[in-house]
Amino acid sequence: MTGKPLQRPLTILGIETSCDETAAAVVRGFPPGSGEILSNIVFSQNEAHAPYGGVVPEIASRAHLEIVDGMIEQALAGANIKLSELDGIAATAGPGLIGGVMVGLTTAKGLALASGKPLLAVNHLKGHALTARLTNGVAFPFLLLLVSGGHCQLLGVAGGDDFRLYGSTIDDAVGEAFDKAAKILGLPYPGGPAVEAAARGGNPRAFHLPRPLVSGHNA
Repeated sequence: MTGKPLQRPLTILGIETSCDETAAAVVRGFPPGSGEILSNIVFSQNEAHAPYGGVVPEIASRAHLEIVDGMIEQALAGANIKLSELDGIAATAGPGLIGGVMVGLTTAKGLALASGKPLLAVNHLKGHALTARLTNGVAFPFLLLLVSGGHCQLLGVAGGDDFRLYGSTIDDAVGEAFDKAAKILGLPYPGGPAVEAAARGGNPRAFHLPRPLVSGHNA
């Protein structure tokens, strides 16, 4: 933000529906400071997706639609704040599963319109990148390894809108790879914890695995 320094902290409601978790949180702080998390409500859909061994977009979007209003009410109540007392409403605007993104963003648009508050459309990956500042107070610049269900990137983060991509996967991200491996091996969903648990009792020398791509095109 530019202009005169703020005389009071901003209080923002955040809504996240980009994949298989519905989340609503209230954060207060002076930008670009780290902020304070006043409430953070998260609902996991693991049980709904477990029979398929991965996230089913249609099931995810329907689940978001059914519970997002209640999650927002819980977040506001947990922060002991009314909708009218917010300074803005933020929501994930992508990238992500389009059905889920639409549920959260449309809900945020409706709340912003009804309350007269500004709408803040947030890039999902920027949210990941800047979480370290919110939870641990990490100062700019910092090096970030961003590993999520659909993305795996190494980034330099110099500011809220200042990112430099050093490298990324060119096929499956780590989360996708774990889920696919778990399904092939007959392990339960979600794949990451199941593969990790199985690996603890495994033999690291049982198979000779090829090295991943260490040079060439990294887009």
